[in-house]
Formats: sequence, C-alpha cells, structure tokens
Amino acid sequence: MTQDARQRWQQRYDTALAQGKVRDADFTTLSGVEVDPVYGPADESAFPGFERIGYPGEFPFTRGLHATGYRGRAWTIRQFAGFGNAKQTNERYKMILAEGGGGLSVAFDMPTLMGRDSDDPRALGEVGHCGVAIDTAADMDVLFDGIDLEATTTSMTISGPAVPVFCMYLVAAERQGADLGKLNGTLQTDIFKEYIAQKEWLFAPEPHLRLIGDLMEYCAAEIPAYKPISVSGYHIREAGSTAAQELAYTLADGFAYVELGLDRGLDIEQFAPGLSFFFDSHLDFFEEIAKFRAARRIWARWLRDVYGAKTEKAQQLRFHTQTAGVSLTAQQPDNNITRTAIEALAAVLGGTQSLHTNALDEVLALPSAKAAQIALRTQQLIMEETGVMNVADPLGGSWYVEALTDEMERQAEEIFTRIKDMSADGTMTGGILRGIEDGWFTGEIAEAAFVYQRALEKGEKKVVGVNTLTGSVDAHDKLEILRVSHQVEIDQNAELAGRRERRDDAAARAAVERMVEVARTEANMVPAMLDAVRAEATLGEICDALRAEWGTYTEPARF
Repeated sequence: MTQDARQRWQQRYDTALAQGKVRDADFTTLSGVEVDPVYGPADESAFPGFERIGYPGEFPFTRGLHATGYRGRAWTIRQFAGFGNAKQTNERYKMILAEGGGGLSVAFDMPTLMGRDSDDPRALGEVGHCGVAIDTAADMDVLFDGIDLEATTTSMTISGPAVPVFCMYLVAAERQGADLGKLNGTLQTDIFKEYIAQKEWLFAPEPHLRLIGDLMEYCAAEIPAYKPISVSGYHIREAGSTAAQELAYTLADGFAYVELGLDRGLDIEQFAPGLSFFFDSHLDFFEEIAKFRAARRIWARWLRDVYGAKTEKAQQLRFHTQTAGVSLTAQQPDNNITRTAIEALAAVLGGTQSLHTNALDEVLALPSAKAAQIALRTQQLIMEETGVMNVADPLGGSWYVEALTDEMERQAEEIFTRIKDMSADGTMTGGILRGIEDGWFTGEIAEAAFVYQRALEKGEKKVVGVNTLTGSVDAHDKLEILRVSHQVEIDQNAELAGRRERRDDAAARAAVERMVEVARTEANMVPAMLDAVRAEATLGEICDALRAEWGTYTEPARF
C-alpha cells in the first residue's frame, strides 16, 4: 500500500465530518468511555494481506461502505408488511411509520405474486392471506393513501409480475402529484431466485430477462435513485441452503444481471449502483457476520476485475436484511423474540443498509399489531441502547471473524467456478440458466436441507423448544394471531368488478393489446405497460396477455 490505510480512512472521515455527514450523538459506552469511530492495527505491515480487510469506506469494502459507519447514517428500519386489502395494510403502514419505521416494504398475497386477479378461480381462498391484494392501480392509490411516496422509500417484494406492479406504483405516485424522477426505493424483480428457490414465475427465464432489462433501462434513464433489482438470497436460504450457498448463488445472480446490463449497452458506472441485495440473517451469529463481510469483498473485486467498474459507487454492494423466518418455531413462540434479536444484531454488525425483523407469531400467521410492534422495538433497542452504532465494523480484525470471512469467500469462489463450468459461452448467465434447466440448484439446496434436518433429528443440532428444552410453563396458552376474514376476498372481488364496469373498457383492452405489440419489437415495454395501467387494466389482464404471447414455464422433473 502506497499510503497508510489508517491515514486514508482518517481523511475520508474528516471530510465527512466537515460536510456534516456525522451524526451529532453521544459516542460513549454506557459507562461514559469515549470510543473511536474505528479500530485497527498499530502496524499494518505486521499483518500480511491486511489490504483485504482494510478500513471502512475503501476497496474492497470488507469493513463497510462508508468511513463513518453508522455514525454517518443508521440503517433504515424497513418492516415488511401486507395483509388483507389495501386499506387494512395502509393502516399498518401508518402505524409503522408513526412508531419510527424509516421506510416501507410491501408484502403481496399469492394471487398478486403469481400475476392473477383476485377473482381468478385459482385465487380462491388466497386473497389477502400472505400479503396485500393488488389488482389495479386503484389498489395502489389506497395502499399509499396519506403517505408521501416522493418522501418515503418503498421496497416491494415481488418478482414474476414485478414490472406491472411497479407501473401501478408509478401511476399511484403520479396521482399524488409526485415527481417520479425523485422516487426512491427497491423492487425485488430477481427472477433467477424464483427458479432456484421460491418457484413464483410467470414465464420461461428469457422473457422475464427481457422485462428486467427494460426495467433497468427505464430506471437508469427516468428514475435514477430507484433500484430496479434486489437480488435475493433470502429465499434461497429459507429453502434450506447453507450460508455459503446463499452467498454464492445470490452473487452469481447479481453477476448475471450485470451481464444483462452490459449486453443492453448500459453504462456499468450508472446501472451497477442500482443493483441491491437482500440477505437472510440466520442464527449462527459469527457465520452470518462473516457472510455479509465476504459479500462486499467479493462483489467489489468481481465488479472491478471482471466487469470493469472503475468507480467506488459501482463496486459497492448494498443490502437489505431480514431475520430468518425459517428459524422461528411454533413451539414456545416467545423464544422467537430472542432469535430475532440475535439475528438482527448479526445483520447490524455485518453492516446492513436496511433491516426487517420478523415477528414472533409469523411462524403461525401474519403478524398481529402487538407482535409487529415488538419486532420494530427490537431494532430500535439495538439502535438506541447497545452502542453498536458507535464503531464501524467492531469485529474487524477478530481472528475468528476474519477466518470465517475468508472461508465464506473461498467456498463462494468454488461455487462460482462450478456455475461457470456449466455455461456454454463462459458467462455466469449461461451457467445459471443451465443450472436452472438441469435442476442443479434445487438439487444442491435439497441436499443441504437434508443434511441439516438429519443433524436435527439425531440431536447434533439443537433448537430450543423443539428437540431440546421442550418443557414450558405456558404450554396450554394460545397465542392470539391475526386472521384474515373471507370477507376480504368477497369485498375485493366486488370492488374489482365495479372498477371494470366504471372504466373505459375498450381503452383498457386497446392499451393491453398495444403493450403486446410492443413486446413483439425490441422497444422498451415499460411506457406501454404504464399506459395500460393508467387505463385501469388489471394485473391479471396484463400478465395473461403476456402469458398468451410468451407461454408459461414448467420446471423440469428431477429425481
């Protein structure tokens, strides 16, 4: 290193301080001891390879993206919520924001996730049950009623029909009078993880990638602050993968979206900062912290050395974290509060940019208002009472954490090699598509899940309340859980029927037909889709028209 890393960090920190980018806060321990913004070795030369660890705010960003750490800005509290109809979910959003939430994260019901209208026969019994039902832009108007979308960052967890749902969000913002160019938030959109883990797709991979490419182009040109893709490892982990598999599959998917952007002729310095990530935070505390640190380092190195990104902004990996839903237990559900707190702390020590904490009752149903508040307060307690925001990457330099970080990176690189070896053209995209078609990803995850389940059944791995310490003083107490009434479905379908009657039906159908015509060209589909949404075309009508044009997809059998 030509200049002492500590000196470089100090210059960055002093610049941020001079620019007013360090919070005016008490940076002392509970006992009043003042702590430094970061810690490192007295003699860097005594640590071979120290440049792979470095200091926060410098390549390869192992220790964080910013020299100030959370002294500059706390992570965004972004609680994932959605149930019933748009009005009910709007009330929950207002509660979250009033109680200190920093952004919104929309959960959609299963029909919406599959691009079906609420009155579709295949939606029977599912409307509003695992999230909010959205059929038209009018639902988005209600969902965000009284919430300034221009001033609120909004994340939407949806992949298959992500682009038409995003168009509904944009139309709702238009109707509020928002400047669309100033909108900020994240759309999940990541279709690869659907084929790998979650299984919620509409078409074969290629048409989905067409839509994603169009979305990347549109956002880069029209809504520069909005992140059009949140590459999701969360669902991969929830399906049973190991931490290293989650890390590697997620970053490989991210590399494929980089390749998509480059194939579209987009400037990597412009579009790469619009790629964000979404990770699981599980219960192995130090392994999770190491996973997050390794993710930043790997991404920075590949973006610079493989894909040619030159600016720090384009090399930096930004991620949202959700605590592990799969770790929650129906037995002794109050234990889930503790599990969630541990997982949330790991995410914070790993340097997450935003965080959702699961509620104790989510293993049984959508969270009640009380459980949602406890989950929110868990983040706020970590933020306000533990002192973890005072020092950037406080575990940096720990022999154990650094060794685990290196091991995570090593395992991920082995997996990258296996994926690229499956490719006929040497690209990560080619390897992923082949791995999907061959069932390789699902087979690898299934094997990892089987190994873990066998260890549980043998008692080699412990889950409190499940295979150890199963006695409970309140074994007969019943948890009050949120139940979505069937009346929600009846009312939603009645409202949808009324909208179809009130709209200009010919205009809506013509707009959908025009969108299909654009799909047959190489033109960007987003403007035509926006026109269909403005005409109150439904989500099902838009998606069904594209299914008729592009066909559907059936996963290949694997035994």
